[in-house]
Amino acid sequence: VQLQASGGGLVQAEGSLRLSCADSGRTSSPLTMGWFRQAPGKEREAVSCVSGADRSIWYDTSVKDRFTIVRDDAKNTVFLQMNNLKSEDTADYYCKAWYRASEYWGQGTLVTVSS
Repeated sequence: VQLQASGGGLVQAEGSLRLSCADSGRTSSPLTMGWFRQAPGKEREAVSCVSGADRSIWYDTSVKDRFTIVRDDAKNTVFLQMNNLKSEDTADYYCKAWYRASEYWGQGTLVTVSS
C-alpha cells in the first residue's frame, strides 16, 4: 500500500490549497481515510477524517467551516480543500488510511501560510 500525498505549497493568508492523497496498490477501499498535520515543535494532530461506510465526517474545531474533506472511492483518493488559510495552519500534512487489520500513513506534504 502506498499513500501518495500532494498539493502542499506556499500560500498567503486567506488563500486556498487542495491536498490529495491516493491510496494505490490495494483492491479494497479503506474503512476510513483522513488527514493529520504536524507543525514544527508540536505533536501530530488530527485534522479531518471520513468513513467509507456511512460517509460520516469529523473535523477538528480549528478547521471546521474552512476545510472540506472529500473521498473518491473509485480512485481510493481523499482530498482536503483548505480555504481561508491562516498562519497557524502551517504544518506538514499527512494522510492516513485505516483498513480492518492495518493502517497506513502517507508521506507529508508541506503547507506554508504566509501572513
